[in-house]
Amino acid sequence: MIEVNELTKVFRKPVRGEGLSGMVKTLFSRKYEETRAVDGINFTVPDGEIVGYIGANGAGKSTTIKMMCGILTPTSGSVTIDGLEPYRKRRQVAQNIGVVFGQKTQLWWDIPLIESFKVLKEIYQISDTDYAERMDFLGEVLDVTRFLSQPVRTLSLGERMRADLAASMIHNPRILFLDEPTIGLDVLVKEKIRRAIHALNRTYGTTVVLTTHDMTDIEDLCSRIILLEKGKILYDGALKSLKNRFGNLKTLTLTVPAEIRAETAPPLSPELTLSEEEGRLVLRFDADRLALEEVIQYAFRELRAMDMKLAEISVGDVVKTILSQQEAAHAEKI
Repeated sequence: MIEVNELTKVFRKPVRGEGLSGMVKTLFSRKYEETRAVDGINFTVPDGEIVGYIGANGAGKSTTIKMMCGILTPTSGSVTIDGLEPYRKRRQVAQNIGVVFGQKTQLWWDIPLIESFKVLKEIYQISDTDYAERMDFLGEVLDVTRFLSQPVRTLSLGERMRADLAASMIHNPRILFLDEPTIGLDVLVKEKIRRAIHALNRTYGTTVVLTTHDMTDIEDLCSRIILLEKGKILYDGALKSLKNRFGNLKTLTLTVPAEIRAETAPPLSPELTLSEEEGRLVLRFDADRLALEEVIQYAFRELRAMDMKLAEISVGDVVKTILSQQEAAHAEKI
């Protein structure tokens, strides 16, 4: 189990002046600028749960992950993994966790991938039987077998990310931290990684903490999300409850004549918002406040719709709405 209590991380950097004189003054200055990356957060992740840990860039996600892994020491508060503080008991905790950072690799660049796995086998003191079982499992769910003999530097980005994920799983960790594991990958590779995470959780009951900007990852994998903004938790709960928080929101995407524009279209109701995305007109509304039939009639009558697609609001739309509201609130305070 992961327990986080009043966890805070403050980074300090010296205030630097301009030019050579400013640089010299900085050497003797005691002025510092503080950045509160994580600000007194609390949450618990039970064994076997897959949690989406999301937020905008700079929200504090990666900083939290690094404190949970023992890479960073909290300024105040605490985080424990099965009762152990990772930054105090790094070796014991490392035996039970796996970590993937999307922009970094734990593999050796110039040797064949299989040799990296063998090194990790010795580091984690994995028995021959367990190692063979893990390689069979990883070969099946991540399809890494066909490039095991290739040096890591010759792998494509998708192959390397699957190899990194395999490396993080090779010692069968009880907890897996994934920080942007699908960044920059194509649709097929993302799907393979999602299936692998599902299989790992289903087969071994592995706890997964996932940070990502890809909302499809969240919807496919997570039943619970924690939304972070400026170091504070805005929401912690079920994915379904987050969507319901904004009502019965729907999106109607229309193909319309070129002369129909969102800014000049005749309004139907204040409850309906129009925007243009990728050459199409997008209508967003709450079906509990504005009847779907009325919106469809409006689309044909006033917007001369030639084609339409109806969808419920996505998690991505909900998160964007929450973050936009927070930015507006911060702007008003300033």
